[in-house]
Amino acid sequence: MSDSNSANNAAQSFIVVYKDSATKDQIQKHISQVEKDGGEIGHRYDAVFKGFSAKMKPECLQSLQGDDAIDYIEPDQVMSIQPTSGTGQ
Repeated sequence: MSDSNSANNAAQSFIVVYKDSATKDQIQKHISQVEKDGGEIGHRYDAVFKGFSAKMKPECLQSLQGDDAIDYIEPDQVMSIQPTSGTGQ
């Protein structure tokens, strides 16, 4: 197996965000599937939005994509803001 194939098959971190209409059972089903496929659940979210973060392999990610209960899936990454220049009063 080449290094590029190994990198492409490595688990990556994602945030899975559900539609408001998603049930706890639907979310739990996906969490169980991620764990069964060797993924690792990071955090569960239910205060501001429904979802979870997880490290998962590309094939696991693909199995979640297209599910009607999921609003979107995005890479988990650190975000920051930069102060604006000027004299903001």
